[in-house]
Amino acid sequence: MRLRDWDRNLKIRLAGEALVNISFWMFFPFLAIYFTESFGKTAAGLLLIFSQVFSVAANLMGGYCADRYGRKRMMVLSAIGQGLAFFLFAYASSPWLDSPVLGFISFTAVSIFGSFYWPASQAMVADVVPEKDRNNVFAIFYTSINIAVVIGPIIGGIFYAEHRFELLLAAAILNTLLGLILLKLLGETAPPFVHNPENESTKNWTRFFKDQLKDYRVIVKDKTFLLFIIAGVLAGQTFMQLDLLIPVYTKDVIIDSQVLLSLGDRSFMIAGEQAFGVLISENGFLVALFTIAVTKWMTMYKEKNVFILSSAVYALSIMMFSQTNWIWGMILAMAVFTFAELMGVGIQQGFISKLAPDNMRGQYFAAGSLRFTIARMIAPLSIPLSAWFGYFNTFLLLALLALLSSLIYHLMFRMFEKQNLGANQGA
Repeated sequence: MRLRDWDRNLKIRLAGEALVNISFWMFFPFLAIYFTESFGKTAAGLLLIFSQVFSVAANLMGGYCADRYGRKRMMVLSAIGQGLAFFLFAYASSPWLDSPVLGFISFTAVSIFGSFYWPASQAMVADVVPEKDRNNVFAIFYTSINIAVVIGPIIGGIFYAEHRFELLLAAAILNTLLGLILLKLLGETAPPFVHNPENESTKNWTRFFKDQLKDYRVIVKDKTFLLFIIAGVLAGQTFMQLDLLIPVYTKDVIIDSQVLLSLGDRSFMIAGEQAFGVLISENGFLVALFTIAVTKWMTMYKEKNVFILSSAVYALSIMMFSQTNWIWGMILAMAVFTFAELMGVGIQQGFISKLAPDNMRGQYFAAGSLRFTIARMIAPLSIPLSAWFGYFNTFLLLALLALLSSLIYHLMFRMFEKQNLGANQGA
């Protein structure tokens, strides 16, 4: 499906969300540093866990609100809500006020509004794009996000330390403008809401929330799927550190400026937040450039080997980070880290579809997202752990968790293969 054939709603969103995502990534990777410096490692880690609890609840409610109140309305309210929260965040980091507490409250509000925006935006794509073209459209939106991950941190690395207020103000203005543009130009795509007591989407929000939680009971019934979730949560403790422990570690160990690049008599020096800006941009660049190629490469091998090796490579990359305070050593470690990330892109979703009965695929995919949700809630503990036990021991623990996930994947596939063998013999 060519871009010029896209629905007008999607064209508007692609352009608007690209600018907003760039503004977001100009400062988001550095927030772990900001909160750690403001509250200390222990309090910062606990606060970040606390903020994720609200985001998880908002994400569960997002689909309900998008169905009941419409895609456009939820996206407009969410974008403007994020804009207002960013204005408050900017004020909390302004020449007139320096309040990390207000900044944390604002960041939590931004996360909540973002969690409401996401389900409506995904539903709109499904509303207007034929099924055969949806993967292509989702891939383009995904690519635009990774382009933002490349551009944003580079800008942030240059300006964040001295101009945090201006970056937050830019994010506030762009999010508010996006909300107003969506209000003016976007069309509603949701089917008309019809009250039907038998329809899940018509239930009051408390009943809906309870039913969403009950749906996850499939996890304890399917032992193979349960192992898949547990292994994913353990592996997630490594890749979730990209926005948590790694920026804090980078700033602490690259204190003095180092030579990033030399051209003749001129050298480009880098330290602290700028160094992490380079690392996060490298990750986004490699993901945008090699996702398709690595995914095709991985399909040549058994899923079992790819799953196990991906977790092992995560462990290797984490230990590489722990052993260096040299910028080029960290760039190499980030390349290995990104390779581990790319190995699992695509094949894990395909594996869920193999596990799921035909009449329960939606439920399995919803429950499958728990491996990210739970991992995201636990991962900030790494920050206080680094204060209690030191960076090396924390990185070592993360590496051991990744290796443990490899072992669980091995057990999972043994169980999966036995189930398939029994099913075939029964047939």
